[in-house]
Amino acid sequence: MLNLDTHVLLHAVAGRLSDSETRLLRNDQWSISAIVLWEIAKLAQLRRIEIDLDDVDVVRTLARIHLWPITRDIARTSTQLDVHGDPADELIAATSIVHRVPLMTRDRMLRRSRQIPVAR
Repeated sequence: MLNLDTHVLLHAVAGRLSDSETRLLRNDQWSISAIVLWEIAKLAQLRRIEIDLDDVDVVRTLARIHLWPITRDIARTSTQLDVHGDPADELIAATSIVHRVPLMTRDRMLRRSRQIPVAR
């Protein structure tokens, strides 16, 4: 299983992945932190992306992806990372740590972390 950050998920759905990302995602089950849904809704509200979370195809796609809730352990772990930045990214990273699931991200800061298991 892989934990996808918001941008990787959006690139995957749009078919804009690198060859290495495509290979990794082809062979594993996808998962996301619950905060990813909020980020997608917010990006749509700000008109930075065009997506309708009520669209039948979007609902169907999201239903196939494992959803990790934000738990007390994840919230606590997000405050103890060796990298700091966007709070949503910190929760996504903490989800990977708590559940020991590699994170698929293009974020260079997160990829440099010594704590976060990053998919490579």
